[in-house]
Amino acid sequence: MTNAALRAQNRTARWLTEVFQPPVVVTLVLLISPVIEPGFPGTIGYGALAALFVCVLPLILLLLLVRLGRVTDHHVSNRRQRAPVLIMALGSVAAGLVVLAAIHAPRSVVVMVLAIVAGIIVLAAVSPFWKISGHAAAITSSAVIAVLMLGPAWLPLVLLVPAVGWSRVVLRAHTLAQVVAGSLFGGLVMAGLWWLLRGWLL
Repeated sequence: MTNAALRAQNRTARWLTEVFQPPVVVTLVLLISPVIEPGFPGTIGYGALAALFVCVLPLILLLLLVRLGRVTDHHVSNRRQRAPVLIMALGSVAAGLVVLAAIHAPRSVVVMVLAIVAGIIVLAAVSPFWKISGHAAAITSSAVIAVLMLGPAWLPLVLLVPAVGWSRVVLRAHTLAQVVAGSLFGGLVMAGLWWLLRGWLL
């Protein structure tokens, strides 16, 4: 591969990694989470509030830690730093659940947050031992859940899964095994838990 081709490949990989990073895709899926209940799009504000606690506040705190030198970068490339960051995120999510319950948010929003909680807990437990891809888990769970909510017309979203996984391998942020594991975890465990909770609570 020529130097120009290699640079173009790396630019594409960085673009995919940044545009489809977990806070972005999870925010989008939280915003549409009330779609399966009456009142949407008037209820989208509940999804936005959930995204504030699940994505925005943890990201702001993470960027602050990066600025202070406590964390290497906003993708938390050092796996030893992942568990504390994920536990911090879990605290924000737990606070969000309390707020959502207090204001009687649509159950579909709460179900989505609970599925995300499960993902954070598992990733925090695994991170000290193995650097499973959070990007792959987030994009796969979000794509699968979106298809389950909105129907087969949204199946093309699944094409984002290999694209984002490829970007993580190209950038040497993860091995192929770590990307595949993240995709399987997101698509089977997180999306599966969302489906089960949806049937139970809705």
